[in-house]
Amino acid sequence: MSSSLRQLPVSLLIATAILGAFASTLVPVASAADGRIFRAGAAMADITPPLGEMVVGGFAPFPATAIHDKLFAKCLVLDDGETQVAFVICDNLGIIREVYDNARKMIAEETKLSPDNILMAATHTHSGTRSSTDRYAPILARGIADAARQAYANLEPARIGWGGVGEPSEVFNRRWFVSQRELLQNPFGGIDKVRMNPPRGSAALIEPAGPVDPEVSFLSVQSKDGRPIALLANYSLHYVGGVDKGDISADYFGIFSRRIGELLDATASDRPFVGMMSNGTSGDVNNINFRARGGKSYDKYEKMTEVAEVVAQRVKQAHDQIEFRDWVPLKSARRELTLKFRKPDEAMQKYMAEVMAKPADAEKFHRYETNYAERVQKLLDGPDEVSIPLQAVRIGDLAIAAIPFEVFTEIGLEIKKEAPFKDAFTIELANDSHGYLPTPRQHELGGYETWMGTNRVQLDASDKITAVILDLMRELK
Repeated sequence: MSSSLRQLPVSLLIATAILGAFASTLVPVASAADGRIFRAGAAMADITPPLGEMVVGGFAPFPATAIHDKLFAKCLVLDDGETQVAFVICDNLGIIREVYDNARKMIAEETKLSPDNILMAATHTHSGTRSSTDRYAPILARGIADAARQAYANLEPARIGWGGVGEPSEVFNRRWFVSQRELLQNPFGGIDKVRMNPPRGSAALIEPAGPVDPEVSFLSVQSKDGRPIALLANYSLHYVGGVDKGDISADYFGIFSRRIGELLDATASDRPFVGMMSNGTSGDVNNINFRARGGKSYDKYEKMTEVAEVVAQRVKQAHDQIEFRDWVPLKSARRELTLKFRKPDEAMQKYMAEVMAKPADAEKFHRYETNYAERVQKLLDGPDEVSIPLQAVRIGDLAIAAIPFEVFTEIGLEIKKEAPFKDAFTIELANDSHGYLPTPRQHELGGYETWMGTNRVQLDASDKITAVILDLMRELK
């Protein structure tokens, strides 16, 4: 991403996002009058995990003890008469490739959808459980396949539209330059240049280490008579949280999905509407305004409900302005990229061995040094490289990228800027899950998301991934 783009004022980014909602309405497209029929179908399936499965997202997983709201796999299938593409968004922290691949096999057996044309992703709710356990993985794969099978069965003649609108109030970069050295200690005995999630309102705060993307992108489909079928949104906000320990919840992603259906008056029909919120490039962004001291105290689930309402209202406003098209071309392209796993050098191996040899009551340089000693050892003992799936989908003059990491926002902004389409956005944690994806510049600054074990692949991985994504988009163009 260019330095000039990083320095754009938020007001300009918002204006650009809003204009994008209307620019997409000006593109000439074919209509059904030439004999081509566009179809869409949507459905969702319950993927709520059994109680007792471990809730993940922190350093100490704990068992799920209550279901606050159910988790779903939600699918949207599009068909231009020649090509079919599908999106499956799942309420989960991050889903391993094996689960997705098992779901693809079932979908291929039960529908005519091409497995390579399906984009699958997790929302990154921190109130979900591991995707890889023997007990839950089969439930999750079956739910994904069920959603896709039913969405395929629900295909009907449809119209499609998309847009974007700025909503900067809910996104804040969580990586900060700070003036206090003790806030910058890392688990490897060193000092970073930035700190993730510094103390709110601290006098040590200097400035954020990266940008935010305020745009909420969305794709909407409706029947020929205007009945809402589905809406897929995308916002670069990590998650919100604020739940009771042990609760299963879809976080604000689930609340938005229900609320947007109400705002679009989809509940007036006896046909089901499927609202979907995907996670954009939010690896370094959350909902905390670190400059603010104190502030309102929220009850459990209150903050995520507030965020979902704000975002849903903005999407509804932009949705009222878009023009629906009778037909647009569809395409999908995938490519595997081999990346090297990071490995500790001799100095780090020695330091981590010393960490592991400490008595349990010994003073620690960093509270998580033992956790990272274990993570580093796993990387040392593990494979040298990994093949990751990358994907791009074309819907008319809209391109959607799929990256299997928690992607830093500046990467998503660069893809939007360089994409050879009028509109573009990126869905993260798609088709696999491989931890954080910082840029080389952010690696130089350090911080939680860059630590070996939090980030697991080579330091220039983001450059390689961005290059492949843009190449795939040019291929689709």
